[in-house]
Amino acid sequence: KVVEETREEEEEDPDVHCTGASACLEMKDNSKSMHLWLGNSVKVLLDHLNKYGVCVVDNFLGENRGTRVLQEVHHLHGKSSFQDGQVMSGGGLHEPSIRSDKITWTDGKTPFHSPALQYLVKLLDSIVMTANRVPNNGELGKYSINGRTRMMVACYPGAGSHYVRHVDNPNKDGRVVTAIYYLNKDWDSQADGGSLKIYSQMNNGAVAKVDPLFDRVIFFWSDSRNPHEVLPSHKPRYAVTVWYLDEKEKRRYEERRRKDF
Repeated sequence: KVVEETREEEEEDPDVHCTGASACLEMKDNSKSMHLWLGNSVKVLLDHLNKYGVCVVDNFLGENRGTRVLQEVHHLHGKSSFQDGQVMSGGGLHEPSIRSDKITWTDGKTPFHSPALQYLVKLLDSIVMTANRVPNNGELGKYSINGRTRMMVACYPGAGSHYVRHVDNPNKDGRVVTAIYYLNKDWDSQADGGSLKIYSQMNNGAVAKVDPLFDRVIFFWSDSRNPHEVLPSHKPRYAVTVWYLDEKEKRRYEERRRKDF
């Protein structure tokens, strides 16, 4: 059963991810190095989205910066009220048999000042927004990305918490690219579960299982090209997600909603 959600490896392809992005971030004060890092990141993102519909990058921020993001997420979880994740196609209700994560939303400023989260999303913005504007960018060039959602911080608390197969944007609500940053140190998917399983509608329906490893980021098309699920997690699993929005599609969606109400 596919649950179409409007909020959010049996066969693994070794080419869908890359490593080492954090090396250039260590030289962030060197504008030339940062420019080279951004250019390479954009190239990898476009190449992998066009070929596979998915792009995985390891060592995205590096150990120190990634740990600071994790500390801020732990602070959010301890000090703010995480809510049950809702199934919007079910009327915004909590359906634990479908989705059993706990979530909160932040812009990095409220409810708490979170500079590491702000830094993370700034880098994600730089990559996606630049990729949308460079020439010869393939499929991404069909969209005009002019913004994104706030960060959704999610915790699957263990005890088999999961999210069944669904599509982030089945209703053309404006979301084009999903970006998820994982925060789980010493994760063993054999024992801990919690992998993201993507049922790609590209590449002859290949199925990819992506483990939620610390400092890993994944980008993928938010629409029906990438139905996916979160497999049962047996210990707390943290992630930060943002969705990048196409201006025209989002405007058409809002117009339809106004007419409906």
